[in-house]
Amino acid sequence: MKSVPPATSLRKAPVQRRSAERLTRILDACADLLDEVGYDELSTRAVAVRAGVPIGSVYRFFGNKRQMADALAQRNLERFSERVTERLKDAPKADWRAAMDAVLDEYLAMKRTAPGFSLVDFGNQIPVGARHSEPNRRVADRLTDLLSGYIGRASDEALRRTFLIAVETADTLVHLSFRMDPEGDEKIITEMRELLRAYLARVLD
Repeated sequence: MKSVPPATSLRKAPVQRRSAERLTRILDACADLLDEVGYDELSTRAVAVRAGVPIGSVYRFFGNKRQMADALAQRNLERFSERVTERLKDAPKADWRAAMDAVLDEYLAMKRTAPGFSLVDFGNQIPVGARHSEPNRRVADRLTDLLSGYIGRASDEALRRTFLIAVETADTLVHLSFRMDPEGDEKIITEMRELLRAYLARVLD
């Protein structure tokens, strides 16, 4: 089943379809409750009730709500990767500008519409307010693996560093735009696109 987190993020990986579907319901409930009550008020018991599963089913996969939020962040990254890949199927090859637009557009769409994404996205805000570099590095590595062939560049440390700088920059400015406007301040988003184009043009052209 798609969009189930890697087994390394779970206490026990789902084997049967029924178990995978239960895990999906748990993560869906977690995402909905994050939007409704926030991370501080989130509880594994509330998630179990919302998902319609016994509390033991939640603890079968997760030891606590932090692990559950981490798994949701991993699922978000998988879904984001799928959306970017689908978006680029019909785009011209070796066009890094089209790739950049696809990455930004799909991220902004998830930011505006995906349940729980405004708090969790790919993990860098849980606990709320935390700004660790590791999730952005994971996103940069995923984009390097996803886009290197498409843009015709070697998947080396130089490209990973380039994408990490771009991801860190975009992350900061996207969060600023959503602090200014619940739907994202379009003027800030436009400036961010221009800034990223100028940086990537210097490196990728």
